[in-house]
Amino acid sequence: MGQVIVITGLAQGMGRDVACRLAAAGNSIAGFDLDAAELAALEKELDDLGAEHYLTPLDITDREGVLRFRDEVLKKFKRVDTVLSNVGIGFFGPFEEIDLEKALKCLEINVIGAASIFQAFIPAMREQRSGKLIAMASLVGVIPFPFESVYTASKFAIEGMVESIKYEVEPFGLKVALIEPAQVSTDFAAKIHKLPPAGSPYRERVQRFINRDNELIKTATTPAQAADKIVRVVLADRPKLHNQVDFMSSFFLFLNWILPKGLRDMILLNHMDIKV
Repeated sequence: MGQVIVITGLAQGMGRDVACRLAAAGNSIAGFDLDAAELAALEKELDDLGAEHYLTPLDITDREGVLRFRDEVLKKFKRVDTVLSNVGIGFFGPFEEIDLEKALKCLEINVIGAASIFQAFIPAMREQRSGKLIAMASLVGVIPFPFESVYTASKFAIEGMVESIKYEVEPFGLKVALIEPAQVSTDFAAKIHKLPPAGSPYRERVQRFINRDNELIKTATTPAQAADKIVRVVLADRPKLHNQVDFMSSFFLFLNWILPKGLRDMILLNHMDIKV
């Protein structure tokens, strides 16, 4: 018997790949996304796979909408086995020059969005004494990257929140897990990369950072490869707390564990070609 799996932000990218793989393996999929057109296309794809599903257009910041979604999912499927918080947006720029109102929106979506979907489904999971809460974190949630201060802050928050939740829900049979990719060959980064204006003291280093990132993305893990590894985490009975999907995240996390911070930072700055 397959699982009932909730996935937020599943209309495109890795979320979509993961949803289709899980559906093809016989699992039921429930989820939402802002992109109604892509969501409709995914719905047809799931129909073609013969998968049971419930998809609806919804903004993760709509608290009441999330609770209505929860009620509809439980009404249809009677239970939920796994919640994968996948929705999130990027944020890029020198900290001195960022728009803090836009930064607040990033934190609202990435952190409170994950909190809202987890909080919505924990009561049902607690009552059934089983379930998994899985959050899409990032390498930068453990190792901060320059020019990604707000995004880094959101992913550090996800890491801390999930590790804290673990202590609270494990006595009720719930498991938690973090997925920590570094780079996956999507256009996620390209959508947010933007040079500071002429005259900015950060412009030249940001340009080097972007150039290096564009170079690395050419050989990065593909969405399909990442999706395969995420599916294994979702379907595991007892997933590890920390899970990587690509070589770079595993490599840098290994260095983070064994090297002095100063040496780790030097490697990072050289790797991203932003050493002064």
